[in-house]
Amino acid sequence: MSMPWLVIRILLLFLLVLFILGNFFYTLTIVRKNKQLIIPDPALEKTIEEIDWETSEAWAKKQKIEHVTISSIDGIQLCGLYISASNSSTKTALLVHGYGGKGSNMIPFAQYYAEELGFNVLMPDCRGHDHSGGAYIGFGWPDRKDCLEWIAWITKHIGTNAEIVLHGISMGGSIVLMTCGEKLPPQVKCIISDCAYTSVEDILSYELKRLYKLPKFPMIYITSLICKLRAGYFFHEASALQQVRKCTKPIFFIHGGNDEFVPPSMAHELYSAATCHKQLLIVPHAVHATSFWRDTQTYKREVKKFIEKHML
Repeated sequence: MSMPWLVIRILLLFLLVLFILGNFFYTLTIVRKNKQLIIPDPALEKTIEEIDWETSEAWAKKQKIEHVTISSIDGIQLCGLYISASNSSTKTALLVHGYGGKGSNMIPFAQYYAEELGFNVLMPDCRGHDHSGGAYIGFGWPDRKDCLEWIAWITKHIGTNAEIVLHGISMGGSIVLMTCGEKLPPQVKCIISDCAYTSVEDILSYELKRLYKLPKFPMIYITSLICKLRAGYFFHEASALQQVRKCTKPIFFIHGGNDEFVPPSMAHELYSAATCHKQLLIVPHAVHATSFWRDTQTYKREVKKFIEKHML
């Protein structure tokens, strides 16, 4: 066999291996049936230890919960849970869950908004999660358009005098930030983003290094290409950082000081990129997605002050 043909065969074999590995990583992270980035992950296990769901679950059982269904612009059925305020309020909190979760995970936040602030609450299942359709997880990019559809549903349900706050945690935090860079209706008054990542490329590169000790190149790029072909988006275009730069609504950034899953440095990057009215809260000692429970008093107080300034 001549040298050129040997080189070509080695190159083709190398590309094949890259494609197989990229497809494996895509299946692990993006495909619907794989909802945990890795099991077990100590950075996420800690979060379960800090959360007591019993009080919120007991509260939820006493509520009249409406099951809501809409269609995304690409024809996916999206499902959510809606709780009307007892005071016929025009104010609604759109609460967005994290990676691998479901709308009902936001019940503790729903209880706070409903009981202490008198809001209606809507808790959708993101595409690729729980009762909503979709074969892949959007990590925020297609979800931003789904979020716009939920905003439209609230406005239609409440009326044009509706006032809406978008509040997301983890992936949900990035979803509301990616949404905030779109043309939002006047009904959306402010955004609260808890432990969001800057972009899909950034967070997957970070996790690839943290969990597998692998560099960004070439795995992230080949997986991104596969994601574009199979799910319709490149990792780099799914950027909360770029969307925040276009936002004109007030944003409250919240992050745990001991977050190992999404580093606090990403919160500082997002905060620095925002040119709108903004606020930043780093909760000391909180790990990923636990700031609400780690320092409940401060979390509730600061969220209430932010909302009162921009909504009430």
